[in-house]
Amino acid sequence: MAKTEIEKLDDLASFLDSHYRIPGTSIRFGWDALLGLVPGIGDIAAFGPSAFLVYKAHKLGARKRVVSRMAINSGLDFVLGGIPVLGDLFDLAFKANNRNIDLLKRELSRQESADAEPNSTLKGR
Repeated sequence: MAKTEIEKLDDLASFLDSHYRIPGTSIRFGWDALLGLVPGIGDIAAFGPSAFLVYKAHKLGARKRVVSRMAINSGLDFVLGGIPVLGDLFDLAFKANNRNIDLLKRELSRQESADAEPNSTLKGR
């Protein structure tokens, strides 16, 4: 069975933020945190896939408010992630891509619910 677009985006977010686990702990991390360890270049490289998630949310029809929130999450991850040591710890804790995919899933679910509801203003007429 072929994966849906949202499943592929979910896989990307997991790969970036929570693909691996530190043995003996519940701490999960992904390529975003690993790339962030490389000074300068790492955070720039990790920003590309994060920006792609935001772009895809826009293309899938997410409201501007949701896309803006996703962009803020990615921007915070990029800016604060660039701070040596503290930024790496921030990457481990914040997980902007997982937050963004959760926002997108809730948004698409909200849209599906709204589309499924009959137009209540015309119902009584």
